[in-house]
Order: sequence, then structure tokens, then C-alpha cells
Amino acid sequence: MNIKLRLTILSFLQFFIWGSWLITIGAYWFQTKQWSGAQFGAIFSTMGIASIFMPSLMGIVADKWVNAEKLYGALHILGGIVLFTVPLVTDPGTMFWVMLLNMIFYMPTLALSIAVSYSVLKREGLDIVKDYPPIRVWGTIGFIVAMWTVSLLGFEKTASQFYVASGAAILLGLYSFTLPKCPPTAKDLPSRSLVDVLGLKSFALLRDTKMLTFFLFAMLLGAALQLTNAYGDTFLHDFDKVPAYQDTLTVKYPAIIMSISQISETLFILAIPFFLRRFGIKQVMFFSMIAWVLRFGLFAYGDPGSGLWMIILSCIVYGMAFDFFNISGSLFVETQTAPSIRASAQGLFMMMTNGFGAVLGSSLSGIIIQEYFTNADNSKDWHNIWITFALYALVIAVLFVVLFKHKHQPQAIESVHHEPVLSTEGS
Repeated sequence: MNIKLRLTILSFLQFFIWGSWLITIGAYWFQTKQWSGAQFGAIFSTMGIASIFMPSLMGIVADKWVNAEKLYGALHILGGIVLFTVPLVTDPGTMFWVMLLNMIFYMPTLALSIAVSYSVLKREGLDIVKDYPPIRVWGTIGFIVAMWTVSLLGFEKTASQFYVASGAAILLGLYSFTLPKCPPTAKDLPSRSLVDVLGLKSFALLRDTKMLTFFLFAMLLGAALQLTNAYGDTFLHDFDKVPAYQDTLTVKYPAIIMSISQISETLFILAIPFFLRRFGIKQVMFFSMIAWVLRFGLFAYGDPGSGLWMIILSCIVYGMAFDFFNISGSLFVETQTAPSIRASAQGLFMMMTNGFGAVLGSSLSGIIIQEYFTNADNSKDWHNIWITFALYALVIAVLFVVLFKHKHQPQAIESVHHEPVLSTEGS
């Protein structure tokens, strides 16, 4: 089978698993189980907690001891087993620990999927800047297909969504063992310090001012992504309290409306190579931040009636907001790190975005919304919530332009499959 097709299947299933429950777990939580909102916030924080340490830890294991594709497969099988037990949970306290265990297994696979794909593509002599985005776009398609599958089968409010995710996870786990071998790249390197022995050299990247700045903004944008994941679907569901909007498509199928965001991703992923070569990583990341401002600002003024076009446009600009940082960011990390620490460095990037960033976004936003934007009847002031989020993204964009110092080097992007422009060796 063609290697690009094999990696496409990997990417599709990777995000099909997540799309099966991430957007619709809220409907299951609130409408079927009728558990509290505060406890739901804790559930969303599990992905952030797991991402703080697991991607980096598993990246170290892949760099030094275990084939990346085997580790990747084992984690998915274990995650699939955990997901299969979710419908058996009868209280929110237990649900937190079950979902945390699931996230401990799932979150490192996001970085490992990138490491495996990059390793295989470069071994085949392919250009990852050109050839990876068309592969990764099928991950987004997988997420969309999962959302539509769960919605159209009537699983949005039922535990069956977790069975769908479980089956896909176990299938991907088994499939991963058939992929080309991705052996550790740092196992034979001499170690002269505890940092070397533990495989923690990727953290030495933080000694470089440019890389430290990059990872800090990765954390801040990770918080913005968490705001969308946690509140976007709930925002649309709340329009069912307004009689004029109760029978609209937006209220009946909010997950399908939200999937426009992922559809948009498929287009912007394909545009990444052009934008990176033409504008460079700094401008591309700045475009992402402005897109986040628009994402939140359009939600603030949109509604399922005459303002539906703003909700749809918000979903469209999400593609740029998400892809122009997450995918471009992973390519930037690839060009800035030595081969021996690349899996670890991708884990560090994931830790900052989906770890510290996710915890920051879920915890602080929950406190702020409860304190300042929740009415006496427990309804939410969504207009001012989204305005506040938009201002947050705007401040990040301004600070990024001022603080992130990076000169665009087209040759570094063109030759990303060769040696990096920055190494931690000797640092």
C-alpha cells in the first residue's frame, strides 16, 4: 500500500476517535446524566492535565527506548479499553478519573502521530512541508465524519458515542503495528549528564529566548482553543431557550453547525505550505491570532436567525485560527530542533498547547464566566463572554508581534527534511 495512503488512514482514525465524543460529551453530560457544570469543567481539564506531562514523557520514550509506531499503537489500544468502560460510570467523580486515564493514553498520541508521520515521510525522501499537510487534512475529515456519524445516528446524548470512539481507537492501535518501523534515534548517543540520561534535552530549547517565547505563546493560544472546545457547542444549545430560534437547524443540530469549523480546517491546512514560504512562521502565527479575534467576535454578535451568517463565518475563520498555529507550529519545531530530540520537542509543543494552555483556558475561563457573566437565573451573558475572549486574543496578537523575534528563512522551510537551523547540542 502507498505510504501516503497508510499515513492518511492513521491521520483519519486519530481524529475520528476524538471527534466521536469531544463536541457531544456536553449533551450526554447535561441532558442525559444531568450532572453539574462545575464538574463538567473538571472533565475538560483532564486533557490539559494529561498533556502537561504525557506527551513529553512518551516523546522521550520514543526517542530513547521504544519504536514510536509500537508505543503509538499500545497507547491507542489502552485508551480504547478505557473508553469502552465510560458508559458504565454512574457518578461524575468517577467519570473524572476515567476520562483522565483516557486522556493520559490519548494525548501523547497527537504528538506521536506527527513524529511517526515525519519519520516515515523523510525516510521515503519526501518533503514534509509539501507532503504532510494533505495527509493531516484527513485527520480533520475524520473528526468531521465522527461528529456527523454520532449526530445522525442519534448518539449525541447517549453513551453509544463512547463505543464508537472505543472501536476506532482499538482499530487504530492494531493498525499501527503494521506501519514502517520508527526506531529510537537517540538510544546510541553518549550521555554525560542526568538531562542526557533522562532524554530531557528538548527542555534545553527553553534556554533560547526565541524558542521560550514561541512556547509561551503556544500556551496562550492553547488556552484560546480550549475556550472554543468548552463553550462553542453549549453557546449554540442555549439558543433553544429563545422561542424564535427553537426550530432552527442551528439549535436542532449544533454539532453539525460546529463541524463547519473542521471543514474549514481542511482548506486552510492545504494553504499552509504557500503561506509559510511566502510569509514565514511569525506572520502565519499572527494571522492565526487575528483569526481567533474574529472567531470570538463573530460569535458575540451572531444568532441562529438573521445573524446566522456570523456564526458560519466564525466557523470558517476557525480553520485559519487552528491550523495556522498548530500545524505550522509543529513544522517550526521540526526545523528548530536536532534529530535526536524531535519526538521530545513535539511532545513539549503539545504540552504547552494542550497541557498548560488547556488547563489555563478551562480553569480561568470557568472562574471568570461564573463570577462576571452568569446571571441570577444561571443563564450566561454570551455576548460579553465572547467579547472578552476576543479582547484576550487581540492582546496576545499585539504582544506576539512585539516580543517574538524571528527572521523568515525560506530555505529553512524548503529544506525542513534536512538538518535544523537551531540545535540544542552544546547548549
